[in-house]
Amino acid sequence: MAKLVVEVLDANDLMPKDGHGSASPFVEVEFDGQRKRTSTKPKSLDPSWNEKLVFNIKYPKYLSTQTIEIFVYNDNKHGHHRNFLGKVCISGMSVPFSEQESVVQRYPLDKRGIFSHVKGDIALKVHALVHGGDNLDGESDATPLKEISNNEFDDDEHYYKESRDKHKKKKKERELRTFYSLGGGYGGGDPPQPFFVEPRSDFALAGPPSSAATVMKMQAPAGQKPEYGLVETRPPLAARMGYWGRDKSASTYDMVEPMNFLYVSVVKAMDLPSKDVSGSLDPYVEVKVGNYKGVTKHFEKNQNPVWNSVFAFSKERLQSSLIEITVKDRDVSKDDFVGKVVFDVPDVPQRVPPDSPLAPQWYKLLDKKGELIKRGDIMLAIWMGTQADEAFPDAWHSDAHNVSEQSLSTTRSKVYFSPKLYYLRVHVFAAQDLVPADKSRPPTDAIVRVEVCNQGRTTRPSQMKSVNPEWNEELMYVAWEPFDELIVVSVEDNNVTIGRVFIPLRNVKLTETSKMPDAQWFALQKPAAAEDQIEMKKDKFASRVLLRLSIDSGYHVLDESAHFSSDLQPAANQLRKPSVGILEVGILSARNLQAMKAKDGKLTDAYCVAKYGNKWVRTRTLLDNLHPVWNEQYTWEVYDSCTVITIGVFDNCHISGGDAKDQRIGKVRIRLSTLETDRVYTHAYPLLVLTPSGLKKNGELHLAVRFTCTAWANMVAQYGKPLLPKMHFVQPIHIKHVDLLRHQAINIVAGKLARAEPPLRNEIVEYMLDVDYHVFSLRRSKANFHRIMALVSQIQYIYTWFEGVCHWKNPVTSILVHMLFLILVCYPELILPTIFLYFFAIGLWNFRVRPTGPHHMDARLSQADNAHPDELDEEFDTFPTTKVTDVVKMRYDRMRTIAGRVQSVSADLATQAERVLSVLSWRDPRATAIFIVFSLIWAVFLYVVPFQIVALLVGLYILRHPKLRYKLPPIPVNFFKRLPSRSDSLL
Repeated sequence: MAKLVVEVLDANDLMPKDGHGSASPFVEVEFDGQRKRTSTKPKSLDPSWNEKLVFNIKYPKYLSTQTIEIFVYNDNKHGHHRNFLGKVCISGMSVPFSEQESVVQRYPLDKRGIFSHVKGDIALKVHALVHGGDNLDGESDATPLKEISNNEFDDDEHYYKESRDKHKKKKKERELRTFYSLGGGYGGGDPPQPFFVEPRSDFALAGPPSSAATVMKMQAPAGQKPEYGLVETRPPLAARMGYWGRDKSASTYDMVEPMNFLYVSVVKAMDLPSKDVSGSLDPYVEVKVGNYKGVTKHFEKNQNPVWNSVFAFSKERLQSSLIEITVKDRDVSKDDFVGKVVFDVPDVPQRVPPDSPLAPQWYKLLDKKGELIKRGDIMLAIWMGTQADEAFPDAWHSDAHNVSEQSLSTTRSKVYFSPKLYYLRVHVFAAQDLVPADKSRPPTDAIVRVEVCNQGRTTRPSQMKSVNPEWNEELMYVAWEPFDELIVVSVEDNNVTIGRVFIPLRNVKLTETSKMPDAQWFALQKPAAAEDQIEMKKDKFASRVLLRLSIDSGYHVLDESAHFSSDLQPAANQLRKPSVGILEVGILSARNLQAMKAKDGKLTDAYCVAKYGNKWVRTRTLLDNLHPVWNEQYTWEVYDSCTVITIGVFDNCHISGGDAKDQRIGKVRIRLSTLETDRVYTHAYPLLVLTPSGLKKNGELHLAVRFTCTAWANMVAQYGKPLLPKMHFVQPIHIKHVDLLRHQAINIVAGKLARAEPPLRNEIVEYMLDVDYHVFSLRRSKANFHRIMALVSQIQYIYTWFEGVCHWKNPVTSILVHMLFLILVCYPELILPTIFLYFFAIGLWNFRVRPTGPHHMDARLSQADNAHPDELDEEFDTFPTTKVTDVVKMRYDRMRTIAGRVQSVSADLATQAERVLSVLSWRDPRATAIFIVFSLIWAVFLYVVPFQIVALLVGLYILRHPKLRYKLPPIPVNFFKRLPSRSDSLL
């Protein structure tokens, strides 16, 4: 028999209920119809029980569908009356099946109703024990195949009947059901994680054990696993704590929780005394606060060094009230002491931006006894600040004290800007007077190769086999500012270069409209002479090529997929529209991250990257931490609200050097148009990554997002304008160029950002920009098919409802539809107003069930949570494939099966369309004759009879009672299906 063990440890800060400022609490636990309670702790608001309550689990395989309810009551009048102090609901899905996996978690007590007065939290430890042959799945591990017993189905039916009866006996009251997860046992006193949620409206979730406990609400779409759902949180942010009349703009850094730091700025030193016999000095500064120690770089033979280094020590981790700043002399054997300065932490001033930076001051150096030395001054500035300080991004942080000076830059937070991209058009018309390598014959396969940096393309071979070939072909490339590259145009014949010309990109004209510049003749040079200016002057080489070059600044170069692009503005500044708002994102923290460096005995060195428009931001790297807290806020200007911001989490693999790639932990996309203006959204987003072994959740990312509109009229007017700039519609780019140009743009952006310091490496840029989005994936194809079927199901629902009206399944609805139909026939001018009024009513009705949070990655919609392993293996396969022949054959046969189904559907569509066209084609002379005679009769009938009467008769015929209907198809359907198609003409 399986057992459920609920260990009730203690509670804190309970609500007094006895009228004397205290309470006598006890805990009552309910599970599967069983109820047990702890002892009563008299007169205590912080009781401690340390009692274990054991329950029987009748059906272990259904534990995930059950709920553990914990109630805290005040024992009043010796148990005859009790007062409600709070409750907690824990999902059975998160209960571990071993005592070793269970950890102590604190849960904030939840209300029973809107009028309940509840506060405090309770500490619990829950786990299940499975004895003997009990198994969670109801099967034995030793026998993978066994005979199905009817008794098991009887037990299941009996269990569901019991559950149904229990639900019927409960009170039908509307309440906020709160569920909690038991966590993953990562250590460190972490808050419990959201795991399971009932399909209702809102659900509260556990928060950290603090006075301002974070309340979370799970929002799980139907059909999706709860652990992949969005979790609403309520962190103590200044932006949402309530200003009560104060100006909200008073705080410009209100989307994150303030983190206090002790800043020490070591500027320079002057007239330092020498310590070596030679009279030289190699000084450096050591800043020490408790066990944390930061060191500047040292200078050789310099008694007046300039460091300009800033050290930041987390105030929460300060282990000493003294700040020791020591100047030392670097030596081979042992570093010599030069002098020191000591400060008291309580005396450090507080600086709050936008105050100006604290002015550094000169301080006299002291010896080891605390007495002034004869020579030596050091310039310092010490202050208390927050992460909003200007010195925060470039400062040395105490949590990175083990990082070498070379790797320290890879841990800092930075802001990047990707280069401004343009489309380059090269139209190749013709060439004249080519001199082939073999002068005995004219060029036979002359082509033109155009190269711009690493982008190279060629024209088709000319059809004219002469020394004056023509091509008339246009090639497109991606160019970028400041246009330092060269355009290399080569004319080749049978892989032999005939002539070449170098054109500076900055000499090409920028165009903003569809009007192209005039074509120009460019003189070709011999390949050897092109590199030797002297030989070029001696050689009279008269070959030339006709080109039209232009840099189109009226386009937006797509480096992201158009479905979730973050920027839609044209490249030309004069064509850009003014901004419509401001996007503020607070990257708060992450929780329950996977240990990405577990093989090396470490945890995770996590950092975040956010991309919106051409602005990229990177947070600082928090070392060896599964629950990093960044609390960094960033701002973007918004030019179009129908855009998407992407935020990714990565594991820094360059702390110890090496060329390893940073590992992806997960990413989040948020569409701005789904956000309400001036509202602060605080949610924990699941970090989902698809791997060859399946979908993997690597933790949760906690974000605060706010979109503020500054131009309402412009934002509303944008909904009537095209997404992309005008040039994309006036002179559209051919579809065959779009994917290639996007790939080139990604390579350019990745190459530029990889040269920054710290670099944003290729694997980061490619993951953020979804470089493999266009690659075939059977899983993604299924997801798109289900999206289409979801749309068709809505149409099918309308058809089913109308069919129910016609068959009088609900007589009241059918009578109302008949009345509405008669009114619209009598007053046809009310048809359009009725339709639009119906749209208005439906929209107003759906307002009450509108989404309360932003959309996020949907595992069920992506078909990622139930994808077949072979489908994932195919999705992650290289191109071309590297799999063995048998696997390729199996996948090819599967592709043929799918293609056969698509072929059948397309054939059915073609058949129906050909039947429509064959009505008047006389392919079936009798059918065509019947149709034209019928058309003549209807033309006379409709001319004589008023249209309202015709509409009334047709409508009443369609809505006729089932007793007047036949089960056979109607005559028009029979006639249409008898029309001929061309399917019988196929081989």
